[in-house]
Amino acid sequence: MGNWPALLLAPSLALVNLSITYALVPPSCAHQDSTALHLVSAAILLLCILFSWQAWRNWRAARIDLPSDSDRRAQRAPFVAMVALMVGALSSLAVLAKWFASWILSPCAS
Repeated sequence: MGNWPALLLAPSLALVNLSITYALVPPSCAHQDSTALHLVSAAILLLCILFSWQAWRNWRAARIDLPSDSDRRAQRAPFVAMVALMVGALSSLAVLAKWFASWILSPCAS
C-alpha cells in the first residue's frame, strides 16, 4: 500500500465521519443510545490510524534507503511519505476530537 490512503482517504474519512455521525444523531436521540455514534467513530479512527501507520512505514523505508549524497529526486519519496503521515495524523486527530464531543455531549442536547 502506498502513501495515497493517508493523503486522500484519511481526510475524506474524517469528513465522512462527520456526515455519518450527524445523520445518526436523530435515531440515537430517539432510542437514547449512542452506541452507533461510537462504533462509526471508532471504525473510522482505526482506519485513519492504519493509513497513518502505513505512511510511517513507507517513510522509514524510504529514509533508510536514501544515500547520503542523494539528489532532490531521491529525496522526494521520504518527503511525500512524511506529508502523508502528517495528513493522516491530522485526520486521526480530527476524528478523535469529534468522537470526544460524542462522549461528552448527549445526542439530544440542543
